[in-house]
Amino acid sequence: MKTAMRGLSLALLLVIPAALQGQAQMSATYITKEQVDAVNALPGVDRQIISTDIGKLNLAVGIIHRGATPAAAPTAGAGNPVPAEQACGLAPGNVPLSGARGIAHNHQTETYIIVSGAGTLVTGGQIVNGRASAPESAVTTTLNGPSCSGAIGGEGVVTREVKVGDIIIIPATVPHGWLAISDHVDYLSVRPDPDRVLPDDYVHPEIEIN
Repeated sequence: MKTAMRGLSLALLLVIPAALQGQAQMSATYITKEQVDAVNALPGVDRQIISTDIGKLNLAVGIIHRGATPAAAPTAGAGNPVPAEQACGLAPGNVPLSGARGIAHNHQTETYIIVSGAGTLVTGGQIVNGRASAPESAVTTTLNGPSCSGAIGGEGVVTREVKVGDIIIIPATVPHGWLAISDHVDYLSVRPDPDRVLPDDYVHPEIEIN
């Protein structure tokens, strides 16, 4: 019996290191404020900073800058009809609208961290007269994976004023968009990607992550 146990122990000592060798070595990722500011100074609205494999899922971080947006009337139209092959969300019709246009992501939860400015954020409800993101678009390939954009309306809409220091967690499939921004709002978006719909080795080309 003792001989058998010694043999088993020896086998485990040989097998475990071999198994560990097959696993990728995880390490911390450091993104400096200077790098965030450099990406945020570039043209555009939503800029992905990094998307990386953290083991059980990919994790991405973006920085978003939105300029002044005048408040829209809650009864604003849902827009022109969308071709059937691109349509998503609720069909336009007798659906109360929030006045905001927004987006819902099929797979990706987002955590917003407001770092500058303030505005009126709309979450919840449903996308009305939505258009699915094209497979080759940056939204699908780099930022958020497959998504649906359009007017936000229906039941369950929440409208909140947000400011620097506020944190908002927006689960996958929940519509979100801005109703009004008096001057600007900048926010980090932390994006867990459990379905790995985004690259696991993306770094914005204007920076270098060590």
